[in-house]
Amino acid sequence: MTIPGTAIVLAAGLGKRLRPITDTIPKPLVKVAGKSLIDWSFDALNAAGVARAVVNVHYLADQMEQHLASRRSPVIAISDERAELLDSAGGIVKALPLIGRDAFYILNADTFWIDGPRPNLVRLAEAWDASKMDILVMVARMDQATGYEGRGDFTLDAEGRLQRFHEGDASPYIYAGAAITHPRLFDGKPVARASLNRYFDEAIGAGRLFGMPMQGHWLTVGTPEAIGEAEAVIARLGQETHG
Repeated sequence: MTIPGTAIVLAAGLGKRLRPITDTIPKPLVKVAGKSLIDWSFDALNAAGVARAVVNVHYLADQMEQHLASRRSPVIAISDERAELLDSAGGIVKALPLIGRDAFYILNADTFWIDGPRPNLVRLAEAWDASKMDILVMVARMDQATGYEGRGDFTLDAEGRLQRFHEGDASPYIYAGAAITHPRLFDGKPVARASLNRYFDEAIGAGRLFGMPMQGHWLTVGTPEAIGEAEAVIARLGQETHG
């Protein structure tokens, strides 16, 4: 098992649902339990031994750059999207020269999790098998999530392959904002606006999208009200851990 040395942290979005907070601050810098959302991501990378993070910036990019300059670990490289917001996959394609040619993590800067007994990113690396996978995503059960308002994203079969969740399916799983993939998946793709969902669907069609159920608890902060909900869960889990 090799821990990928690099992650891309997707941080360029507009955070419209968090207005009015995000009128003046980019969503990744919104604080939850005294820590900005993107620092929750960086701390998860540190816990897994990931040395380097590429961060794409667009909205209020000067604030992002100022904050990122204050981090010492992981080492951060910035992919500048000020000229055009490229969405998740487009942002990865633009950042490929910074990411390199080895397998890498993808993290969403606006979701985070409380690990279980072992870091989930380490467990993700252990489960990664490039010979049969195009993308391996971390997934959460509905009862492991706070702040999520959807109906689920995927179903998981006995071998770990994912299919899109449809109404009536049993046991939906949520994409928990972390994945491993390989740069070859994006070879030859143009630097243009594109969503990772297209790559998920292509991998499903090829039988090469897999999921790893996370341990612990996953949190997403989509609205101002969700900040308090997340902080209550963090406080409760902290008491359970240390009490």
